[in-house]
Amino acid sequence: MDSNLLKVFLAVANTKSISLGAKELNFTQSNVTLRIKQLEKSLGYELFHRTNRGVILTQEGEKLYPFAIDIVKKVEEATLKMQNINYHELLKIGSTQSNATIRLADFIKKLNHDYKDMKLEFVVDSSLNLIDKLLEYKLDIAFVNGDPKHKDLKVLNIIKEDIVLVQAKDKTPENKIFAYKNGCLNRIFLEKYLLEKNKNKYKKVNLENYEVILACVEAGYGVALFSRQIIEKFGYLHRLKVTNMDFELDTHLVCRKDFPLIIENYLKKLTLS
Repeated sequence: MDSNLLKVFLAVANTKSISLGAKELNFTQSNVTLRIKQLEKSLGYELFHRTNRGVILTQEGEKLYPFAIDIVKKVEEATLKMQNINYHELLKIGSTQSNATIRLADFIKKLNHDYKDMKLEFVVDSSLNLIDKLLEYKLDIAFVNGDPKHKDLKVLNIIKEDIVLVQAKDKTPENKIFAYKNGCLNRIFLEKYLLEKNKNKYKKVNLENYEVILACVEAGYGVALFSRQIIEKFGYLHRLKVTNMDFELDTHLVCRKDFPLIIENYLKKLTLS
């Protein structure tokens, strides 16, 4: 069974659309239609019901779907292992915004010095989204907040974080929680903490710029949870009311258990702060 045809099948199944699947794969719509027909012919079954709103998996398509995911992942894993048989030609790295802000540049410098021929790709996202990408083989490693404790992941390195609650010094803050984006564990932990403490509900505000978040907090528009290093980096340590928290939100460098990294021992021994 051609894994390339299965990739096309998965793209169409996931987007529920021939045109959107083609866009995701950067193929023409006619090319995707042809490949789906080839797969259907080789299997002897129709895999999609065509409707005015897109496509829906047939019963046979639903049966094929989990096998297609497994086959495509295995082929990609084998390809990557053969490509990186001596060293990682390409390392796909995920990072939270907080980790990217305070230590990713130093991490890049160390990798560039020790593995000059290795290419790097980066994704900055929330911890929960990064874990999903790691489980989907879209990343090799990821810096996430907290230990994910997932059966398919293992921790390579842990960086201690001094987590603090920040709010305006001389103003009563509004009931708003500022965070980087949805899936940010800092906000999830803070929301739970504040709900238990004062039973108030807080509006969630996403801002993908830490300096803007800190300015909003200083102005009394809400509260936020940060690593102390970020507060110091942007010069707000003495401009805000800072409260130490006992949250276990250390940064964990994680990878998949079933996809061992050739530089795994290097990453385990690497000193990060």
